Amino acid sequence: ICYFSAGSYENWRPDRDDFKSDMYGKAMEGWEGEYWLDIRKQTVKDVMIKRLDMAQQKGCDGVEPDNVDGYINDTGLPLTATEQLSYNRFLAQEAHTRGLSIGLKNDLDQLAELVADFDWLLNEECVEFNECQKLTTFINADKAVFGV
Repeated sequence: ICYFSAGSYENWRPDRDDFKSDMYGKAMEGWEGEYWLDIRKQTVKDVMIKRLDMAQQKGCDGVEPDNVDGYINDTGLPLTATEQLSYNRFLAQEAHTRGLSIGLKNDLDQLAELVADFDWLLNEECVEFNECQKLTTFINADKAVFGV
């Protein structure tokens, strides 16, 4: 499984020069050098397509896109739940086009809407954040749920 951030610009990644300042908003609290992406922009989607192509070329079986819940965070961008759904579905479709499985991470408020689009779910610290019950959406759909 290949990890990449689909919702943030990270100034240490090899493809950092593919991002322009109009493609991201506020810095992510607690993560130096990381900024929320404007997921509405085609230029952001184009970079994600390149990242998915790289995952396929490296022989990954699936991908774990991180930070796909900007609409509920203080991004400095007016992102909506509808725009987030559209972006997350875009990621899933592009992954599947490349024969990659894709896991959903972070966007627990939209699990019911996204369960059909994603192959599995990854959750960090559901006990600590009292989120474990939400994960049953994927379990009830006979999809794997990984807790880390």
